[in-house]
Amino acid sequence: MNYKNPEKLQAVVLDWAGTVVDFGSFAPTQIFVEAFGEFDVQVSIDEARGPMGMGKWDHIRTLCDQPQITERYRKVFGRAPTDDDVTAIYERFMPLQIEKIAKHSALIPGALETIAALREQGIKIGSCSGYPAQVMEKVVQLAATNGYVADHVVATDEVPNGRPWPAQALANVIALGIDDVAACVKVDDTVPGILEGRRAGMWTVALVCSGNALGLTYEEYRALPKERLEQERKRIHQLFEGSRPHYLVDTITDLPAVIADINARLAKGEVPQAS
Repeated sequence: MNYKNPEKLQAVVLDWAGTVVDFGSFAPTQIFVEAFGEFDVQVSIDEARGPMGMGKWDHIRTLCDQPQITERYRKVFGRAPTDDDVTAIYERFMPLQIEKIAKHSALIPGALETIAALREQGIKIGSCSGYPAQVMEKVVQLAATNGYVADHVVATDEVPNGRPWPAQALANVIALGIDDVAACVKVDDTVPGILEGRRAGMWTVALVCSGNALGLTYEEYRALPKERLEQERKRIHQLFEGSRPHYLVDTITDLPAVIADINARLAKGEVPQAS
C-alpha cells in the first residue's frame, strides 16, 4: 500500500465558546473572576481571558502563577497558591459555571447555516472545549435546544492532556472515522486551541472577532467603527502569530470560503504540515 494525500476535507473540529456559541466568550471569563472573588482575590476580566482555551484547572493554575495574582493571593493567605488551592478555586468555579452557562448559551449568528452548508458537502462536525465534561453536558444540552448538535464532543477531562496538547482533536479523528488528519480543520478562537490543531497535524482556522481575543458582544462588534475594527484585527493577528494558524477570519460564517480554499490546496497535493 502507498500513501496518498487526501483530496478533500472530511471533518471540521469546532471549539464551542467564542466559536459556535457565546459570542465574545463571556461565560468562562466572568466565572473565573467570580470564583477568585469568593476567595477575596481580585482578578480582572482581561487577566481571566489570558490563558483562555486551556482546561479550566490548568487555566486557574496559570492565573495563579502570574506574579501580580500570586501577590494578591499572598496578601490574603500569607503564601503563594498551591495545587490544593487551585483545586479549591476550581471546585468553586464548577458550580458557578454550570449555574450561569445558560446566560451565554446563544448560538453565534450564522453558525447554524454555516454548519448546515458544511454538512451538505459531506463534512463531519467534531467538537472540543476547555470545559470539563460536567459543564459540557449542560452546554451541549442548551445548544441542542437551539438547533446545534455536533457529531462528536470531547471535553477537556476526557483525555490525558487538554489544550494545547492535541489529544482532544485526535479523539475526534478516531471517533468520526477520519482516515487522515490532513483532511481535518480545527477552528478555534484561542491560541491553545490553534496549537492543539497544529500539533494534531490539521489545518487551523483562528477566529478573530467572535471570541476571547476581541471579547465583545455581537452588537458591540457590529457597532465598532471600521478603523477601530481594523486596529483590533491587526492586534489579534499578532496575538495568534506564534501559533501559526493557516487562516485568520472574523467569525464562523467565513468558514465556507476557507473550506473551498483548503480543498483546492489538497487537490494540488498540499498538506497542512507543510505550511
